[in-house]
Amino acid sequence: MNLTTMRNIGIMAHIDAGKTTTSERILFYSGKTYKIGEVDDGNTVMDWMEQEQERGITIQSAAITTFWRDHQINLIDTPGHVDFTAEVERSLRVLDGAVAVFCAVGGVEPQSETVWHQADHYHVPRIAYINKMDRLGADFFGAIEDIRTKLAAVPVPIQLPLGSEGNFGGVIDLVNMREIRWGGDGGIELEYTPIAPENLTLAQQWRDKLLDAVASASDEITELYLGGQEIPLGLLQRALRDQTIARKLVPVLCGASRRNIGVQPVLDAVVDYLPAPDEVPPAPALDIKKESSVDVPCDVDGPPLGLVFKVQYDREMGLLCYVRMYSGVFKTAGTIYNTGKKKRERVTKILRMYSNKSEPIDELRAGDIAVFVGMKLAQTGDTLGSEGKALLLEHMHFPEPVISVAIEPRTLSDRDKLRDTLNILSMEDPTFQTGEDSETGQLIIRGMGELHLDVLVTRVLRDFKVGAQVGNPQVSYRESISLAVEHAEAYSRSLAGKEVAAGVTLKVEPLARGTGNQYSKAMRDNSVPEEIYEAVERAISNAFAGGIVLGYPCVDIGVKLVGLEYNELTGTPFAFEACASMCFDEACRKAGPHQLEPIMKVDIMTPHDYIGEVMSLLSQRGGMIHGSEARGAIEVVHAESPLAVMFGFSTSLRSASQGRASFSMEFSHFEQKRS
Repeated sequence: MNLTTMRNIGIMAHIDAGKTTTSERILFYSGKTYKIGEVDDGNTVMDWMEQEQERGITIQSAAITTFWRDHQINLIDTPGHVDFTAEVERSLRVLDGAVAVFCAVGGVEPQSETVWHQADHYHVPRIAYINKMDRLGADFFGAIEDIRTKLAAVPVPIQLPLGSEGNFGGVIDLVNMREIRWGGDGGIELEYTPIAPENLTLAQQWRDKLLDAVASASDEITELYLGGQEIPLGLLQRALRDQTIARKLVPVLCGASRRNIGVQPVLDAVVDYLPAPDEVPPAPALDIKKESSVDVPCDVDGPPLGLVFKVQYDREMGLLCYVRMYSGVFKTAGTIYNTGKKKRERVTKILRMYSNKSEPIDELRAGDIAVFVGMKLAQTGDTLGSEGKALLLEHMHFPEPVISVAIEPRTLSDRDKLRDTLNILSMEDPTFQTGEDSETGQLIIRGMGELHLDVLVTRVLRDFKVGAQVGNPQVSYRESISLAVEHAEAYSRSLAGKEVAAGVTLKVEPLARGTGNQYSKAMRDNSVPEEIYEAVERAISNAFAGGIVLGYPCVDIGVKLVGLEYNELTGTPFAFEACASMCFDEACRKAGPHQLEPIMKVDIMTPHDYIGEVMSLLSQRGGMIHGSEARGAIEVVHAESPLAVMFGFSTSLRSASQGRASFSMEFSHFEQKRS
């Protein structure tokens, strides 16, 4: 497959905007399925997990390959619920382009903003699709304005709706200046007609705006436009493509996926306006031997380089590692090098995924996405390459879990099975963590929200058939420090008649909120073996997880190794690991340790009649209200609140609004716990 005819794209949006419904139509029209799956019927291809079909939401990002106009499209459907942010993050990391789906009624919803900014972080070019144009209250131009004001984007309509709500029947194509209507079984037949006289004035106005938007980047279009001449179709599409890939504008389409209207032009836009793998900037990587940054272009003749962006456990095949190739070629039944872990691994099969079905392929080439089978050690974010050319791709960063529950095996025979199951789930999901309560010895699981943990616990009980009992949700607190402190620690012991000794000096300092933990070496003595430095780093990593005073994980602490006292006769990795751990603990205790609590961003949608009750309810719980905005008959209240006071909020909100208000909540940041 030629790189220029390949697209790696994602479908991203707020929950209920119609992502999976749109994806199912894409698969149907491109010939991958012979029947359209419906979310409400629980028979979708993209949402193949039993819980996804029951709950009607996307939980995991399903990857599937399909074809349109002789182009290979690797399609990833991502979750819209804030609790599954890790799935969105790791999908965006490997995409070259995305289709952002918006609801014509709701416009830019809170999760739309979150996902959009995640895509900004990874420099992903986008096209927008305004769905549900047939719904009561649909407002195409309102949604366009929402994209402009809330997302700071430059939306450029390349279609206009023909009617809206119950009268929505098709679109005006502003690129080809024609009307498109859908007919036949499942919307397979497209009818192209000239623009009706009553629609021509509006179409010409928006065609002029489209030409204005692309003319700034094309002297040729500017010249023809100012001269009143016809713009050749190929020239207009090329200018639109260049501007989209440069993220200067966002082409906007519209439709009603549920009624099978509007999806085929979205596929055309993916091919026409989103980039091929060799049209995006080279992947930044670190050359480990030279300790310098390098840019790796997408080239099949380059050194093999891939990123594991998702790990999934399969009962029959074991670990399935979803890999995006950035350079070179990996072949089936070959050995690859896990750069981060410095280990060789064998790949027994490479699979092209069709949601939860698959077909084997011989190799994975630069720019493509597939699944590796047979690897034992790989985790999300690992770089795969060759030992001779050790390159390390930028690691993915995931938010810290904010909620925890205790989980216990129902019987003694369930104990080991439960631990194994939790290990598998934490390997699959970087935002799901397991541990033990240091005082009670209870197993604790941590996640991004109540739904996140509910889904995972259901998988433990149903998919893995492990008997378990679960406690009530608890807040996951963190610890940090207030001061910069330097501390030297000495360690000396006699073990089995042999003296072991170590000396470590560390400097600890507070970092800006949200930075995370950082470890660095301010000194390097070549006479000290590498295993000693690795032992110190291992100790610091474990200490970050173990906490300072209360046993909560540490955040936003910088640790610098500034000194080592090493003697080749008495210095062992064990001694330095123990010494570094003691040094970290003592330094942090002197540095003003304090407890942090998760603060949540809360958005409440309520009818105007209940705005007073909602504001009062938030204030009673210590929430900080940032403002509100009217959206038709609904008022949206924006606030922040400690997670600790939000348990049971949905019940109180239903009571205060007679069941008519709803809310969404996502993690914002950690701040010092209020007394």
